[in-house]
Amino acid sequence: MTFSATPASVPSVYLAGFEVFRPDAADTGRAMKALCAEYGFRGIFPLDKDIRPLPDRLDTARAIFEGNVRLVRQADFVIANLNAFRGAEPDAGTVFECGLAYALGKPLYAHLADARDQAERLAAEIDPATGLHRDGMNVENFGLPVNLMLAIPATVVEGGLEDALRRASADLAAGVLSFG
Repeated sequence: MTFSATPASVPSVYLAGFEVFRPDAADTGRAMKALCAEYGFRGIFPLDKDIRPLPDRLDTARAIFEGNVRLVRQADFVIANLNAFRGAEPDAGTVFECGLAYALGKPLYAHLADARDQAERLAAEIDPATGLHRDGMNVENFGLPVNLMLAIPATVVEGGLEDALRRASADLAAGVLSFG
Protein backbone atom coordinates (compact mmCIF):
# COMPACT_ATOMS: atom_id res chain seq x y z
CA MET A 1 0.00 0.00 0.00
CA THR A 2 1.44 3.36 -0.90
CA PHE A 3 0.59 6.73 0.57
CA SER A 4 -0.48 9.46 -1.81
CA ALA A 5 0.53 12.86 -0.59
CA THR A 6 -0.11 16.23 -2.10
CA PRO A 7 3.09 18.11 -2.97
CA ALA A 8 2.67 20.44 0.04
CA SER A 9 2.29 17.52 2.43
CA VAL A 10 4.93 15.11 1.13
CA PRO A 11 6.87 13.90 4.17
CA SER A 12 10.64 13.91 3.80
CA VAL A 13 12.88 11.03 4.80
CA TYR A 14 16.62 11.17 5.37
CA LEU A 15 18.27 8.03 3.98
CA ALA A 16 21.06 7.18 6.42
CA GLY A 17 23.49 4.47 5.38
CA PHE A 18 26.82 3.49 3.95
CA GLU A 19 25.60 3.80 0.36
CA VAL A 20 27.48 7.11 0.21
CA PHE A 21 30.72 5.11 0.01
CA ARG A 22 29.73 3.27 -3.15
CA PRO A 23 31.60 4.25 -6.33
CA ASP A 24 28.16 4.92 -7.87
CA ALA A 25 26.81 6.75 -4.81
CA ALA A 26 25.13 9.56 -6.78
CA ASP A 27 23.25 7.10 -9.00
CA THR A 28 22.38 4.95 -5.99
CA GLY A 29 21.03 8.01 -4.18
CA ARG A 30 18.87 8.97 -7.17
CA ALA A 31 17.44 5.45 -7.30
CA MET A 32 16.75 5.45 -3.56
CA LYS A 33 15.00 8.82 -3.82
CA ALA A 34 12.90 7.56 -6.75
CA LEU A 35 11.83 4.61 -4.63
CA CYS A 36 10.87 7.00 -1.82
CA ALA A 37 8.66 8.92 -4.26
CA GLU A 38 6.85 5.70 -5.18
CA TYR A 39 5.79 5.44 -1.53
CA GLY A 40 4.77 9.09 -1.20
CA PHE A 41 7.92 10.42 0.44
CA ARG A 42 10.58 12.92 -0.59
CA GLY A 43 13.91 11.21 -0.15
CA ILE A 44 16.91 13.13 1.16
CA PHE A 45 20.24 11.48 0.40
CA PRO A 46 23.40 12.49 2.31
CA LEU A 47 24.97 13.77 -0.92
CA ASP A 48 22.10 16.28 -1.35
CA LYS A 49 24.26 19.18 -0.26
CA ASP A 50 26.60 21.44 -2.12
CA ILE A 51 29.94 20.63 -0.52
CA ARG A 52 33.05 21.25 -2.55
CA PRO A 53 36.41 19.91 -1.41
CA LEU A 54 38.23 22.59 0.55
CA PRO A 55 42.01 23.07 0.63
CA ASP A 56 42.15 21.52 4.09
CA ARG A 57 40.76 17.98 4.45
CA LEU A 58 39.60 18.66 8.01
CA ASP A 59 37.61 21.68 6.80
CA THR A 60 36.04 19.46 4.12
CA ALA A 61 35.16 16.87 6.78
CA ARG A 62 33.57 19.58 8.96
CA ALA A 63 31.54 20.85 6.02
CA ILE A 64 30.27 17.33 5.26
CA PHE A 65 29.37 16.80 8.92
CA GLU A 66 27.52 20.11 9.18
CA GLY A 67 25.74 19.47 5.88
CA ASN A 68 24.54 16.04 6.96
CA VAL A 69 23.33 17.42 10.29
CA ARG A 70 21.35 20.07 8.39
CA LEU A 71 19.79 17.40 6.16
CA VAL A 72 18.76 15.25 9.15
CA ARG A 73 17.22 18.34 10.78
CA GLN A 74 15.26 19.09 7.57
CA ALA A 75 13.79 15.58 7.33
CA ASP A 76 10.51 14.53 8.90
CA PHE A 77 11.93 11.10 9.71
CA VAL A 78 14.92 8.84 9.08
CA ILE A 79 15.31 5.43 7.50
CA ALA A 80 18.68 3.86 8.27
CA ASN A 81 20.52 0.98 6.66
CA LEU A 82 21.80 -0.88 9.74
CA ASN A 83 23.41 -3.75 7.88
CA ALA A 84 26.98 -4.53 8.87
CA PHE A 85 29.58 -2.29 7.31
CA ARG A 86 33.26 -3.26 7.34
CA GLY A 87 32.65 -5.67 10.23
CA ALA A 88 29.76 -6.92 12.35
CA GLU A 89 28.26 -3.53 13.24
CA PRO A 90 26.44 -0.78 11.31
CA ASP A 91 28.31 2.19 9.85
CA ALA A 92 29.35 4.61 12.60
CA GLY A 93 28.13 7.68 10.70
CA THR A 94 24.73 6.06 10.23
CA VAL A 95 24.58 5.25 13.94
CA PHE A 96 25.37 8.90 14.76
CA GLU A 97 22.60 10.07 12.41
CA CYS A 98 20.16 7.71 14.16
CA GLY A 99 21.11 9.18 17.53
CA LEU A 100 20.74 12.69 16.17
CA ALA A 101 17.31 11.89 14.74
CA TYR A 102 16.23 10.41 18.07
CA ALA A 103 17.52 13.46 19.97
CA LEU A 104 15.56 15.70 17.59
CA GLY A 105 12.39 13.68 18.21
CA LYS A 106 12.22 12.33 14.66
CA PRO A 107 10.70 8.91 13.99
CA LEU A 108 13.33 6.33 13.13
CA TYR A 109 12.98 3.32 10.85
CA ALA A 110 15.75 0.87 10.01
CA HIS A 111 16.23 -2.05 7.68
CA LEU A 112 18.35 -5.16 8.02
CA ALA A 113 18.77 -8.01 5.56
CA ASP A 114 18.94 -10.42 8.53
CA ALA A 115 16.88 -9.35 11.54
CA ARG A 116 17.57 -12.39 13.69
CA ASP A 117 18.68 -11.50 17.18
CA GLN A 118 22.37 -10.72 17.71
CA ALA A 119 23.13 -13.83 19.75
CA GLU A 120 21.67 -16.05 17.04
CA ARG A 121 23.48 -14.24 14.22
CA LEU A 122 26.80 -14.36 16.08
CA ALA A 123 26.40 -17.92 17.41
CA ALA A 124 29.31 -19.28 15.33
CA GLU A 125 31.60 -16.74 17.02
CA ILE A 126 30.45 -17.49 20.58
CA ASP A 127 32.31 -20.02 22.74
CA PRO A 128 29.63 -22.43 24.00
CA ALA A 129 31.62 -23.13 27.18
CA THR A 130 31.93 -19.50 28.28
CA GLY A 131 29.19 -17.78 26.30
CA LEU A 132 31.73 -15.16 25.28
CA HIS A 133 32.30 -13.83 21.79
CA ARG A 134 35.63 -14.64 20.17
CA ASP A 135 36.78 -11.15 21.23
CA GLY A 136 36.38 -12.24 24.88
CA MET A 137 33.32 -10.10 25.56
CA ASN A 138 29.65 -10.78 26.19
CA VAL A 139 27.13 -10.53 23.37
CA GLU A 140 24.06 -8.43 24.07
CA ASN A 141 21.23 -10.93 24.36
CA PHE A 142 17.86 -9.21 24.54
CA GLY A 143 16.39 -10.86 21.46
CA LEU A 144 17.11 -7.74 19.39
CA PRO A 145 18.73 -7.69 15.94
CA VAL A 146 21.13 -4.81 16.75
CA ASN A 147 22.36 -3.06 19.86
CA LEU A 148 19.47 -2.00 22.09
CA MET A 149 20.41 1.67 21.66
CA LEU A 150 19.33 1.32 18.02
CA ALA A 151 16.67 -1.38 18.21
CA ILE A 152 14.57 0.25 20.94
CA PRO A 153 13.99 3.68 19.34
CA ALA A 154 13.72 2.35 15.78
CA THR A 155 11.09 0.39 13.95
CA VAL A 156 13.35 -2.33 12.56
CA VAL A 157 12.20 -4.02 9.38
CA GLU A 158 13.73 -7.14 7.88
CA GLY A 159 14.61 -6.57 4.24
CA GLY A 160 15.78 -3.53 2.35
CA LEU A 161 14.86 0.09 1.83
CA GLU A 162 11.65 -0.74 0.01
CA ASP A 163 10.47 -2.88 2.94
CA ALA A 164 11.15 0.01 5.34
CA LEU A 165 9.35 2.46 3.04
CA ARG A 166 6.39 0.10 2.77
CA ARG A 167 6.20 -0.11 6.59
CA ALA A 168 6.53 3.67 7.04
CA SER A 169 3.84 4.26 4.41
CA ALA A 170 1.47 1.80 6.13
CA ASP A 171 2.23 3.37 9.52
CA LEU A 172 1.53 6.84 8.13
CA ALA A 173 -1.78 5.70 6.63
CA ALA A 174 -2.73 4.05 9.96
CA GLY A 175 -1.81 7.14 11.97
CA VAL A 176 1.08 5.32 13.72
CA LEU A 177 3.67 7.55 12.04
CA SER A 178 3.17 11.25 12.55
CA PHE A 179 5.34 14.32 12.47
CA GLY A 180 5.50 17.00 15.17
